[in-house]
Amino acid sequence: MGSIRQWLADIGLEQYTEAFEREQIDVVSAPYLTESNLKDLGLPMGPRARFLAEVQALAPSARPTPMSVAPPSGSVVVQSPTVADAERRQLTVLFCDLVGSTELSHRLGPEEYRELVRSYQSACTAVVSRFDGHVAQYLGDGLLVYFGYPKAHEDDAQRAIRAGLGVVDAVSALIIPAGPLRVRVGIDTGLVVVGDVGAGRSQEQLALGDTPNLAARLQALASPGTVLLSEGTRRLVAGSFELRDLGPKSLKGVAEPVHAWHALSDKKAESRFEAATQGRLAPMVGRELEFSVVLHAWQRTCLGKGQVVLLCGEPGIGKSRILQALREKVSAEGISCWQYQCSPYFANSALYPVIDHIERALKFERQDSAQAKLAKLAALVQEFRRSDLDVNLIGRLLSLPAESRYGALAMTSHKQKEETIRALNALIEAAAETRPVLVLFEDLQWADPSTLELLDALRNRLGKMQVLLLATY
Repeated sequence: MGSIRQWLADIGLEQYTEAFEREQIDVVSAPYLTESNLKDLGLPMGPRARFLAEVQALAPSARPTPMSVAPPSGSVVVQSPTVADAERRQLTVLFCDLVGSTELSHRLGPEEYRELVRSYQSACTAVVSRFDGHVAQYLGDGLLVYFGYPKAHEDDAQRAIRAGLGVVDAVSALIIPAGPLRVRVGIDTGLVVVGDVGAGRSQEQLALGDTPNLAARLQALASPGTVLLSEGTRRLVAGSFELRDLGPKSLKGVAEPVHAWHALSDKKAESRFEAATQGRLAPMVGRELEFSVVLHAWQRTCLGKGQVVLLCGEPGIGKSRILQALREKVSAEGISCWQYQCSPYFANSALYPVIDHIERALKFERQDSAQAKLAKLAALVQEFRRSDLDVNLIGRLLSLPAESRYGALAMTSHKQKEETIRALNALIEAAAETRPVLVLFEDLQWADPSTLELLDALRNRLGKMQVLLLATY
């Protein structure tokens, strides 16, 4: 391997040469260093991860090997299990680091700092788990997270960004004596080799390649409280998030400048299909029969005979395209369309598709105060001539301070849920009194029980309403 100075330069960590030489660490002792040792040397999370990955990639002759002892004559030799073959996969890797952790460790006692790190890690893990990510390593004050391994999803890049934004919010919301905490997050997507590294009890499932390194570099570049992603990740999520172009950035150890993007928030698209296509629709092919059935149901709806149509099929066969074609047709006629998008991330959140639809319909903005949002809701209800009780119920559903304006609700939680469902369906009924209404529910397989209960109640009320309820799953 040559000298320690040369080896550190080869792996892009030459700035830490003085620290290694000061502790008399040479190329023989370097592979024995633990993550704790590296932290004592002053290496941040990204360089620590890079160093450990490079050590694992060393040729077998350069790695520390245990002493070999011949077994006694006649004894049985137990062979250690063979390491599983590595796997080449596309992963989205998320690096998260706690800002100012070194200062906090000096300012707090060891026990206090330990509790702080535990609270921080728990908050991050809870968010990552919600989006089905895999925490590959806890690197002290940092986390290395994989999306796409061991379980892959079609939207792993989106899950990673949502998790990153969620981690930023969750950590900043922690209430601790040391004061508010902030994190930096870096995300990259690319091909890696993932499998067992290490030996014995220290064996871990880690991904090796440029992707984890680039995610770590982006994390180091990020400002506190922000999420940065690479161009490769941006291409996979365009249309789903509000992004700020930061332009090409020179990253240490990376030969070419890397185009970086700042993830700001979710983009309020009405459906996954709209976010994915961004208005670029291919002609509908081979779905004439299904569309004619849906169109016939709409014609019956316009005659005052409420209809329910369910479109069931595997992903990608054209269900959303049929909905889009019908929506374009009725919109040209000036008909209102109420669109609800179920989400795999909120399958356990009561009435999430309804809440999301109302917030989009009322054009809620992040900077709007709670009172301003409540005023928008009241204006909508007044337009449909509904009672103040409806505003109170729906306002509570949207987590708005309706009680301060409309008073407390003298009912049990079960009764409140029933009345909320009644109020939500009453709004649809009121809208259909003058003109037909198209109600679209996408990806009903992810609907929570309360949403299914609402749909069941709506189905029972359709009767002579001018409402077509069209759902896909």
